[in-house]
Amino acid sequence: MKKERISFFGVKSLIITSLSVLVFSSTGQENRNKTRGDLLQVHTDATQSSFFENNPTNEQISQVVRMMFQDSKGIIWFGAQDGAFRLSNNTLSKIDGIKSETGGRVTIHDITEGKDGKIWFGHTDGLSSYDGEIVKNYYESDGLLNNDVWNIESDTNGNIWIGTIGGLCKFNGDVFTTFELPEGIRDTTLGVSSTKMVHCIMEDSKGDIWFCTNAGLFWLKDNVLHNASEKYGIKTNFINEIIESENGGYWISTKEALYKLAGDRLENITEQVTEVGKGIGSMSEDKNGKLYFVFNQHYLHIYDGKEIIEFEKPEDNKGPVVYQIYRDQIDRLWFLGFGGAYRLENGKFLNITKNGPW
Repeated sequence: MKKERISFFGVKSLIITSLSVLVFSSTGQENRNKTRGDLLQVHTDATQSSFFENNPTNEQISQVVRMMFQDSKGIIWFGAQDGAFRLSNNTLSKIDGIKSETGGRVTIHDITEGKDGKIWFGHTDGLSSYDGEIVKNYYESDGLLNNDVWNIESDTNGNIWIGTIGGLCKFNGDVFTTFELPEGIRDTTLGVSSTKMVHCIMEDSKGDIWFCTNAGLFWLKDNVLHNASEKYGIKTNFINEIIESENGGYWISTKEALYKLAGDRLENITEQVTEVGKGIGSMSEDKNGKLYFVFNQHYLHIYDGKEIIEFEKPEDNKGPVVYQIYRDQIDRLWFLGFGGAYRLENGKFLNITKNGPW
């Protein structure tokens, strides 16, 4: 039940030092050592006035919309700096009850739908579920491996996989079980990182589960863990995201390159690019099979199967500093991040506020 996600470029005038904490995850994924909300608040407070003077007419869903997810009923969920929002029947409402163990607000990092229809939220202080009426929160005191949750995934067996800054665990509805992955290295170029960071979890169409970590790329097949980095020759430890292509195979974004894995063949798509910089972020295919991806942390590029083209936006059409691009069930591309929520329509970014347009 995987969601598609991609983060990309930002408005250049807004790129300040605090953006160096960004890591790609997702949908994207990012590292942190205390609370993501703390880090984002510094950035938001410092740049709010300069950004929102270009968007004065409607109130944003949130100043920072980290990601979105569309469930099996078509309901859209937004994960934001100040909690979770639900869009149903063109009505946006906030989900109350998702909170830290001390009762404070949380930043939503990831959302998925369980096999039983519950919606799950991974956030800056734990894991939460919502059955349409009741929110239930889980913390380290309940058996969760680490309260700093960055990504979650529901598998076909009904488990919820939870990637944290302290490693990986899964929840079967009753107990949390730690799942050991090889320990990697800390990315010293980032403001926040760890040796056990899990950036992305994806169950593919065959039921195999993939893990993007600071120790490389791994996949779980028939309860046996395999090292995909070693098998296919991915040289960097830092794997940001993996998505399954509709045309077969997988796209893999890393600190050093964008790869296409088809069968046993690994192709470096960005091999001819001379300055990869901070690497490739999250990715998403559009309805025509073109791949949208983040290049060097802030710039959106498109790969059509033959060449890489930089997406150029008009000067009068500002988008957000994006953490995720999401393709919804009617094939629209959404861009979520600092500055709110946007859709790409007719080559331009349309700002989606609390009043829509939906």
